[in-house]
Amino acid sequence: MQGIYGGIFDGDAKKERIDVLETQMSEGSFWDDQAAAQTVITEANRLKNVVNPSSAFRKEMDDLKAMLELVDEIGEDPEGEAYQQEIIDTLRLLQPKLDELELASFLSGPHDSCNAFLTVNSGAGGTESCDWADMLLRMYTRWAEQAGFKTEVLDIQPGEETGVSSATIRIEGTNAFGYAKAERGVHRLVRISPFDSNARRHTSFSSVDVIAEIEDDIDIEIDEADIRTDVYRASGKGGQHVNRTESAVRLTHLSSGIVVTCQNERSQIKNKATAMKTLKSRLYEKLEDEKRSEMEKFYGEKGEIAWGNQIRSYVFQPYQMVKDLRTGVETGNVQAVMDGALDPFVHAWLRAGGPTSRKAAADREFADE
Repeated sequence: MQGIYGGIFDGDAKKERIDVLETQMSEGSFWDDQAAAQTVITEANRLKNVVNPSSAFRKEMDDLKAMLELVDEIGEDPEGEAYQQEIIDTLRLLQPKLDELELASFLSGPHDSCNAFLTVNSGAGGTESCDWADMLLRMYTRWAEQAGFKTEVLDIQPGEETGVSSATIRIEGTNAFGYAKAERGVHRLVRISPFDSNARRHTSFSSVDVIAEIEDDIDIEIDEADIRTDVYRASGKGGQHVNRTESAVRLTHLSSGIVVTCQNERSQIKNKATAMKTLKSRLYEKLEDEKRSEMEKFYGEKGEIAWGNQIRSYVFQPYQMVKDLRTGVETGNVQAVMDGALDPFVHAWLRAGGPTSRKAAADREFADE
């Protein structure tokens, strides 16, 4: 535990940064620039969310050490048994806190602390695949809410008959990207199709892509002449306004071919601003991948949305099981997973080394299929 303990509390630089930010916040002219002030406050809160739990845990550990020293001094005194039991109870309470801090120590990527854009795309298979994409969208929304994150639907393209063809949500909260990136890849569903009158078993695929919401201080220049802007009427629910105004915005970056859309706001101006931020994040991700000459990382671990590229299988029939093909973590409680219980999979992926933990999917498939 000493190695973890030492790694968790190596936060002197963060504390110094918090002091600098709090000094800025105390200046009389701090609120002259509202946008800059909000950026400072956001960074300060993010750093405090990292440092404060570690400091609190350290204090509890110091108290525990003091109690251990006291027990050693008491020796065979009858009162020592009560203290020993208190130590045992304290250790039981500290264990889950240590697990949380250990997990947070794996979120050391340059953008792990950022918000995230999560996109679900249906694969080949028509109605089946669109329904599966809709189920995944619901699963991730519930997972994010249970984790204390805020979610916002930025764009949703309905399927021809049911479900969604594609959808993008914004997940807001500390380390949202650090956790959500574990879900990047192809997800496979096996079930008796509710759309098949012959009740046959079908296999469907959908892909999930996750990128970090890049902060405004990242230097990404976008030439307005290299962007094609299309506006159209938003789809889905929304009443008369949706049907009467062209508030939805689609931006196409001509040189890279990247396309982003946003239709969650009633204002075309707000939708365009959000779409620009998403485009900036996608371009930054692409540039980073080009620098590392690993363009496959831009597409995550998805590959083609089809057999052999999946990171996780969800089997509803003939038996019930969800199994992650990268880490081997599995559960028979399919309903809980579809209701957002993804932490065992996400945490195992982080502890296994993140992107380096992927194993050959073909070697980890279910023998009964």
